[in-house]
Amino acid sequence: MGNAVKMGILGAAAITLILLFLFIDIGPHWDYVLPRRGKKILAIVLTGSAIAFSTVIFQTITNNRILTPSIIGLDALYMLIQTVIVFTAGSTTLVMMNKNLHFAISVGLMVLFAGVLYKILFRGEGRNLYFLLLIGIIFGTFFSSISSFMQMIIDPNEFLVLQNRMFASFNNVNTDLLMISGIVLLAIAVYFVRFAKYLDAISLGRDHAVNLGIPYDLVVKRMLMMVAVLVSVSTALVGPITFLGLLVANVAYQYHGTHKHKILIPGAILISIVALVGGQLIVERVFTFSTTLSVIINFIGGVYFIYLLLKGNPSK
Repeated sequence: MGNAVKMGILGAAAITLILLFLFIDIGPHWDYVLPRRGKKILAIVLTGSAIAFSTVIFQTITNNRILTPSIIGLDALYMLIQTVIVFTAGSTTLVMMNKNLHFAISVGLMVLFAGVLYKILFRGEGRNLYFLLLIGIIFGTFFSSISSFMQMIIDPNEFLVLQNRMFASFNNVNTDLLMISGIVLLAIAVYFVRFAKYLDAISLGRDHAVNLGIPYDLVVKRMLMMVAVLVSVSTALVGPITFLGLLVANVAYQYHGTHKHKILIPGAILISIVALVGGQLIVERVFTFSTTLSVIINFIGGVYFIYLLLKGNPSK
């Protein structure tokens, strides 16, 4: 089966699930229900696209298929921001805070942190991406430790409010943020086009890429900043989904069986949309909102992560 046919199957599955989500049990008040479901679908498409896109790029740069951008500590920083707001100003402030301001603070701090991290990486000679990952793990653990300490000493009622921010949810997405998020992701996609031609060569490793005349450091630096912005926007929009990127990227590798990124990236995005829309349908129609989609994805992704570890060398 050719990749064009495989892509067509994924596209048909995504469209079918989206139509099912939009029109199943829509009832007589469709003029009220349909716009709300449409905005939820838009949030799912934006988030799924950002996570799949950023994970494939990150795994290509690091030359490792069991890593996700969350390893550099952005998810932990997001939770620390939420915890500090509740710890210093109370849960009411977090709930009542202007959504646009909250979005700007979360995205701004995460991008700033990533920028400082990359500055450290590219400042000295002899430092490679594994140095970045090590520093990211240390900072992520540091942020998680501070968050856990604050969460243990705050009022239990305020912790319940904070707990809602620990898991991604598409049920309470602020629709005002969809346009901002869409514009940011579109800008990233346009900026990415000039670097897309280098990805296949970079996936061969730094030495091969340099020998082929690729401006490796410049391209990697730009790619890492794009990854940071994509992860920051998706996390600030719906919350952290740790294993989604790992899951959809590796399924895309196995499904398409190619190293060409012009196929892998759209394939991973479609798989991500299928997984999120199908999962949200199961959460709403089977579990009747008794759980969240991120819990199901993290459970399946965690099992799949263990499978990849037991399978052997997952790099190439």
